[in-house]
Amino acid sequence: MRTHCLLLLTICFLSFHTAPGAGLTSLGHRPDHYQCVKNGGFCLYSACPVYSKIVGTCYSGKAKCCT
Repeated sequence: MRTHCLLLLTICFLSFHTAPGAGLTSLGHRPDHYQCVKNGGFCLYSACPVYSKIVGTCYSGKAKCCT
């Protein structure tokens, strides 16, 4: 019985292991907030500050990407 538990635990660890790039969404595209930050922007749910402009969206369109 103990061997079965160890085997099950090992299978769980191997199957749920997160590989590098696990934050990728379907078809290998990065989430929009990742692209925003990568391009030097930042995400805000409120309006962008006066000194910045909106260049896209974040969190599936729920926030604005400001630069």
